[in-house]
Amino acid sequence: MGNFREKLARFMYGRYGADQLYYCLLILNFVLMLINSFLRLAILDITVWAILILMIYRTFSRNIYKRQLENQKFLKVWYPIKSKFSLFFVRVKEIRTNRYRRCTHCKSMLRLPRRTGKHAVTCPRCHKDFDVRVLL
Repeated sequence: MGNFREKLARFMYGRYGADQLYYCLLILNFVLMLINSFLRLAILDITVWAILILMIYRTFSRNIYKRQLENQKFLKVWYPIKSKFSLFFVRVKEIRTNRYRRCTHCKSMLRLPRRTGKHAVTCPRCHKDFDVRVLL
């Protein structure tokens, strides 16, 4: 078994390997395969195979610079989406203790303690004062 690992490591030397785009394509591939198992559409079958070929091509590619550029473009699109969802889940998790409001001047998100009523708040980013009303 150790000999196989050495050969695989020698083969993968200088190749790009897996990154965030690879893992996203992997999850997308599994989701499409799951949907295709129920619907049996030829276009989904072709899409699954195309994604699989793209994943293998990117993994074994020796052009590391281009693969890094592809990953950077993907991350530029992915991080804003991810941050919105992660903020949503944090808000749901902390709904009993905190409320989230945006600053009226700099639009940054503020986490406030859950106290009902009207409160004067100072933004830690732009240091402007504004009033916030917490209902629940």
